[in-house]
Amino acid sequence: MAPKTLRGTVRALIAPALALAATVGPASAPAHAAVWNSCDQWGNTTLDGYILYNNIWGSGAGSQCVWANSGTNWGVWADHPDTGGIKSYPNSKKVINKPISSLSSLTSTYRVTVPSAGAYNTSYDIWDTDHDYEIMLWVNHHGAVGPLGTAQGTVSLGGHTWNVYKGKNGANEVFSFLRTSDSTSGTVNILPVLKWIKDTKGWMGDETIGDVQFGYEITSSAGGLDFRTDSLTVSGG
Repeated sequence: MAPKTLRGTVRALIAPALALAATVGPASAPAHAAVWNSCDQWGNTTLDGYILYNNIWGSGAGSQCVWANSGTNWGVWADHPDTGGIKSYPNSKKVINKPISSLSSLTSTYRVTVPSAGAYNTSYDIWDTDHDYEIMLWVNHHGAVGPLGTAQGTVSLGGHTWNVYKGKNGANEVFSFLRTSDSTSGTVNILPVLKWIKDTKGWMGDETIGDVQFGYEITSSAGGLDFRTDSLTVSGG
């Protein structure tokens, strides 16, 4: 799927960074009473144990600004053209750094406000420390967006029912779980998803889970759209 957060810097050579720098300038973002904000392409900060990242990585991107009241209450204003291809993945990341077999729990709660226009998904992006495997959990999506790979059926795990896709983006395996109905709030028990991939399907071994990211994979948001994470928690160990 898309290069994001840690992989964003690794994959920066793929995206035309100079062209992006020309398009990612000061944006007419709505004012927020925030403790931190950034319109920089790779703008990032750490708040309350979470790492926030503006992460505008795709070609043909427009303007985007991220703001945060905390690591778990933040949002983004984005004005990306109505063209194909993922432009960005602004996100908040929690570092885990534990093997799947050592985790006794890994859960997250989310509550978001997302636009009724544009093309995007709201998703968790979970990585092993070697970046060999990417597990995406889409809790909602809108517009002309879709997962990488081929359909693997439907499964109920972690409190949700998902349509599962398996693919490869050239650098790593990608397992995408798309919630069968869109949700703007809920709790996800992530550990059963990881164990299902590892033990039930045998698609990966006892990988060390590095990051749990949560954010918005934005393809288009012409005219400027707001994406807001009203609350977020990621916990486990």
